[in-house]
Amino acid sequence: MPLIQEHSIKLNAELPQIISTGMEVFYNPVMTSNRNISVLLLKCLKKEQMNIADPLAGSGVRSLRFLKELNRGKIKHLYVNDFKENFISTFNENLKLNKLKLDKNKLSLFQKDANLFFQEQIGFDYIELDPFGSPNPFLASAVARISRGGIITVTATDTAALTGTYPKVTQRKYWAVPLKNYLMHEIGLRILIRKVQLQGVQFDKALIPILAYHKDHYFRVYFRNEKGKEKCDELIKQHQYFLYCNRCLNYKCLAYNKEKCICGADFIFAGPLWVGKLQEEELLEKMLENNPFPEEQKFLELLLGESKIPQVGFYDLHEIARKLKVNPPKIEIALKKLRAVRTHFSTTGVKSGKKGFNLRILFD
Repeated sequence: MPLIQEHSIKLNAELPQIISTGMEVFYNPVMTSNRNISVLLLKCLKKEQMNIADPLAGSGVRSLRFLKELNRGKIKHLYVNDFKENFISTFNENLKLNKLKLDKNKLSLFQKDANLFFQEQIGFDYIELDPFGSPNPFLASAVARISRGGIITVTATDTAALTGTYPKVTQRKYWAVPLKNYLMHEIGLRILIRKVQLQGVQFDKALIPILAYHKDHYFRVYFRNEKGKEKCDELIKQHQYFLYCNRCLNYKCLAYNKEKCICGADFIFAGPLWVGKLQEEELLEKMLENNPFPEEQKFLELLLGESKIPQVGFYDLHEIARKLKVNPPKIEIALKKLRAVRTHFSTTGVKSGKKGFNLRILFD
């Protein structure tokens, strides 16, 4: 089997032509960025001596990188699990390949169903929930095991469900109505956040997003667990509906899902969904200051700029131009006139705190 190099780690695995759970060693090269950001975020957290869980480890490359790239003292104990038949032997081979020791006081390996793995543990400071497809089968058991002040990360690759391609699937799996237009990735991300938060509030755990984004074929959210009934009550107040007008492109967030737009048309709606912040500005600034991955720099800068306008929704310049039957304005002009920032959800989108104005201002 050929060697794969991902930053500091060598791996005995083949680069797949088609990604599937049936691979002998599950390695997804598209998720390298996902793993880069998780390494960087852990480096920037103030917490030390963390109990870390990687319950769906696949090839184990993420855990290997944690062992190799995180500062000494960051990991108290690393729990690595995957249900693949040859997982433990393969992981041990890759430990040797990377000159890492199997220190049983610091590293434990398991070959179990992820939910059974969680049931047999006490609690973790950091949980890496990175499944192939929907995170739904593992959410309840993972959330139950996140400690007070701990970080739980959730990846969802079933983007078709979250972005409205299959609206019945969205309602069944994520308990919300999606929106199939240029806003679908932001709406999908916010629907996912609410679904995870609902798993937390039943344990009096308020799961607050500190970093959330859409990239490539997946959604990714880092939550901080803040314990308390009052915090859960405040969190639930930020579960609202997103109302959108197809006639004039106006939008707003409300606690109910039916209203007429100021133009006279009926709003359509998506949700319920999370209407709070997606990023923690201070954390992003620290990540940018300490970023060892040049390939992530522009993306992190985009997220930081976006965090300064924590507005739900954005305007797409091509959609505005199509509606007004004119050529789209240059994005630099739109940013200035709308006092806006770019958004990572769309290369032609701008996020602005200004609302309820005539979009023709962009063409004056």
